[in-house]
Amino acid sequence: MAKADLISQVIVEPSQAVRFDLEQWELLVRQGKHAFLLAKLYHKFCEAELETEILAPAKHHFLSADMIAQRQRIAVPLEVERVRALLAQLDLDLVLLKGAAYAVSGLPAANGRTFSDIDILVPANKLDALERVFKDDGWIGQHMDAYDQKYYRQWMHEIPPLQHFRRGTEVDMHHTILPPTANYHPDPMKLLEKAVRVAPGIKVLCPEDMVIHSATHLFHEGEFEHGLRDLVDIAELLIHFGKKNPDFWVRLVPRAIELELIRPLYYGLHYARKILSVPIPNQVMAEVALGAPNPVMGKIMDWLFLRALRPNHPSCDLFGAGLARWFLYVRSHYLRMPLYLLLPHLVRKAWKARFEKKAEGIPAFIPGEQKK
Repeated sequence: MAKADLISQVIVEPSQAVRFDLEQWELLVRQGKHAFLLAKLYHKFCEAELETEILAPAKHHFLSADMIAQRQRIAVPLEVERVRALLAQLDLDLVLLKGAAYAVSGLPAANGRTFSDIDILVPANKLDALERVFKDDGWIGQHMDAYDQKYYRQWMHEIPPLQHFRRGTEVDMHHTILPPTANYHPDPMKLLEKAVRVAPGIKVLCPEDMVIHSATHLFHEGEFEHGLRDLVDIAELLIHFGKKNPDFWVRLVPRAIELELIRPLYYGLHYARKILSVPIPNQVMAEVALGAPNPVMGKIMDWLFLRALRPNHPSCDLFGAGLARWFLYVRSHYLRMPLYLLLPHLVRKAWKARFEKKAEGIPAFIPGEQKK
């Protein structure tokens, strides 16, 4: 079978799967598991009233993935409420990011989406106090040596992840959305000021910021095991917000310019349109082109991202896929920190990966697909 990204085909038009033979259904299942999109695919079939068309040997895989996603939808509000109560001790609202934000907001992006941690955004000047409150409640930081502690606390946009000693819930506490040493410097207070209340004591980023943050997260990360899933998030956010409020399109690009994040937004819109056929107004694409790389670099980035944003499965790998992922991994670190910090850091990571055994963490609070 030729190299085929069946997931993107089905996300764009679920009815295409009706013509699949057994081999293609089995391949779709394998791709879906590797891309953390199996439950999402099942939801797409149900939405299109095509769940009865799934061949029997494949159907139990979809049902199993959907069961995990449904269990998580029940568990997440309980965990979110516990975290909210901790922030309330310091008179702070809980501002959720990514998967948990989609879930509590009831967004279509949450349907069939799984994750194993809760990402939150807090004011930088409250970090020390919040960390004490969490630790008093039974949350513990992951074991890290002195260098890794310094890496997180001095150079990163979040403190080391916290896990509850009994429940295994993990919280990633962000004080901004990009490392302080990165090339771009979005003001986190602007994000907090425009956050939208969805429940007492709970907020999420406003629609424009939610899309911009999702794009920034994807196109500054160097690990693409779930890159296509994150692109699907962007696509579903764009479709939902674009239909719900036409002013969303008017506000999106100016907000990205204000936050100094026009480049990642360009990539988010460009690849959502190119890979997942998202209907983005031509005027918006013309405006966001301010963030496009020069034509030569644009072709290079297309070559890289059109390989990295396919399902992380051998059946999808195009020529050079491994090289593309490696280059984007190095690029992500280059975007995070200057060379005088980057080179020693990469050498250290390579050494640890080669010679040091990775410590086992506490299991995630919901079994299923991987992080975020």
